[in-house]
This record gives sequence, structure tokens and C-alpha cells, in this order.
Amino acid sequence: MRYFVELSYLGKNYHGWQVQPNAVTVQEKINSAFSLILRTPIQVMGAGRTDTGVHASQMFFHLDSDSALSNETHLYKLNSVLPDDIAIYNIFQVKDDAHTRFSALQRSYEYKIYLGRDPFLLDTTWQFFKSELNIDNMNKAAAILKNYTNFKCFSKSKTNVQTYNCIITNAVWVLQDKSLTFHITADRFLRNMVRAIVGTLVAIGQGKNTVEDLSKIIESENRSKAGTSAPAQGLSLTKITYPEDIKHG
Repeated sequence: MRYFVELSYLGKNYHGWQVQPNAVTVQEKINSAFSLILRTPIQVMGAGRTDTGVHASQMFFHLDSDSALSNETHLYKLNSVLPDDIAIYNIFQVKDDAHTRFSALQRSYEYKIYLGRDPFLLDTTWQFFKSELNIDNMNKAAAILKNYTNFKCFSKSKTNVQTYNCIITNAVWVLQDKSLTFHITADRFLRNMVRAIVGTLVAIGQGKNTVEDLSKIIESENRSKAGTSAPAQGLSLTKITYPEDIKHG
């Protein structure tokens, strides 16, 4: 039987989601917890990869189990053995061919900037106090993203992908008091894409580039033309959308 599991995590203490040698990752902690509780080796498959230090307020993974899994039986046990910065919320059976990565229709991220200094927000925001930002120009540039599909200029240089095409359906900056949040939704994202976009839009907000420069950057398909990647701690995966009929039965 195949199950989807919904969780969240604070990425500060992890070298991203995916298991890798000589590094502590979220997937590693999840594998260990499920293997312990189910008393059999378990390898889970995540909906995607988050980089070192990146957070997720909503993430999914799937696993196959011969034993029936349920919130009533397993939720408390799993959360009891997981670190405090990883929390599981929901376990549900899905169709046998459902896949947390390939069945996803859309993903949403948020990038949080704090316009000032606050020691209590250091782990979850990019604290920006060195210069002013023209948020109107940042939003004008963000709207341009929806006119394009090839985002090679925002992709990590050494990455093995078949296509750089992504369909962005939402990209907007929202200011509330001193909190500036970038909301972006697409059918898929390239490695490092959101942080590269944020860094580029911030450079426009600083006046280092113009709004019109963004089209030239995208059309260049050259990562070196775009801005530097924004710091990891401000980024969170916030929502993954699946087909309504994905659940078993």
C-alpha cells in the first residue's frame, strides 16, 4: 500500500532534504523514524529537494508499506522519535501509482525579508537594513516572470535536467509593516531558482538593475547575468497541490 505523509520542518540544522553522505538531512531523519516505528528498513520519496537551510511549512513524501498506516496509530509515535524541528501532520493512503514528486500539479514558495533587525527572526528571514528597496519596481519585474517559460538563467549551473521550462502562475511581493514576502507559484522549479529570482529582484529594488533589464537577463539564459542567490534561511516551501482524486478509494 502506498501512503502520502504531510510534514513541515525548520531547515536550519539540515543540509537540505535529500540523503547525502557525511551530512545530516531531513530525509535521513524521516527514514530512521519510520524504520524504527515500522521495524523494517524504510526509504521515503520526497516531493522535491530543498537546499541546505531552506524550510518547508508544507512538504510531502510517500512510502510503500505492507502494514496499514494511520494517524491514530502512528502519528504520535513518529513525532515522538523525530527531532523537534520536524513535524508530521497527516498520513493517508493514495493510489498505487501516485507519486509525491511527479503527481504534483503546482508548488508554492515564500521568501521572507525583514526590513530591519530582529534577532528572533534570524533563522527565518533575510534581514535587510543596508539600503532602501523600491518595492514597486520589484513587483513590476516580478510580473514579467509570467511572460516567460525558460528560466535557465536562474538555474544552478551544474544540474542535470531535461528542460529549463517552468510555468509561473503567481509572483508578487507583499509588504506588511517591516515584513516583505515574495510569493511564487509554478508547476515546477529548477534548483536554486527561487533564491536566484529573489536576488535578481532585490538588485532591481536597489537600483542596481532596471525593471527592463529582467527580460534581457531571462533571454540570455546565462546564470552569471542574474543576481546572486538570496540567503537560504528566508525561503520556505509552503504548498504542494495534487489532483483531487489522488487518494485511495
